[in-house]
Amino acid sequence: MKTKVTAALLIIGDEILSGRTQDQNLNFLAKGLGEIGINLCEVRVVADIELEIIEALNFLRKKFDYVFTSGGIGPTHDDITSESIAKAFGDKLIKNTEAMAILISHYGAENVNEARAKMAFIPSQASLLANPISSAPGFRIENVFVMAGIPKIFQAMFAAAKTELNGGNKISSREIKISLTESIIAQDFSDLQKKYAFVTMGSYPFEGGTSLVFRSTDIKFLNCAFDEMLKKIDQNSIIKIS
Repeated sequence: MKTKVTAALLIIGDEILSGRTQDQNLNFLAKGLGEIGINLCEVRVVADIELEIIEALNFLRKKFDYVFTSGGIGPTHDDITSESIAKAFGDKLIKNTEAMAILISHYGAENVNEARAKMAFIPSQASLLANPISSAPGFRIENVFVMAGIPKIFQAMFAAAKTELNGGNKISSREIKISLTESIIAQDFSDLQKKYAFVTMGSYPFEGGTSLVFRSTDIKFLNCAFDEMLKKIDQNSIIKIS
């Protein structure tokens, strides 16, 4: 089993960049991947521009073990993700007979117009990802999983994608919430990070205090780092330990 498995998310859509739509898939994906030992290491957002999609995808798919995309696979003119991904792989977009059969079964042949039929066109090298919510499938091509931007459909497609993922060692996490500002514990926290390189440590301020989060695939080192930090903190400042 590979010790560290990495992933990236490419969010595609003018509506995200304009602020009209708020992304809800990042948090879901990060948690879902973490549960199976995959580290979400990078997230990019690009507009519905073919060249930008191609450039971002080609960079990410070479850098990370897996890439997930969200958005741009619907029936409208600005849904150009599938075609852009085909071009990124030097592939061609074809009408997938299985995808078309799924659409016909769901909508009825008389209701699969040109716009809906567009959702059956995927790269020739791709395999389908089931979509039990609205039928139109996502797809996988090599290490890239192409999924819808609508959260409930994205989540359904991820459930299908998850069966095809090879995770690494499970990532565990622990947290200390304290009623102190970051600046007070910054030096101790920094020293501890240098000592425990295999533990990822982050401090996150909130109103009234700071959350200290420890994450690692090595539970022994995780607990050691966590326990040492507890000894450095004034016990009266601790709000919650988890």
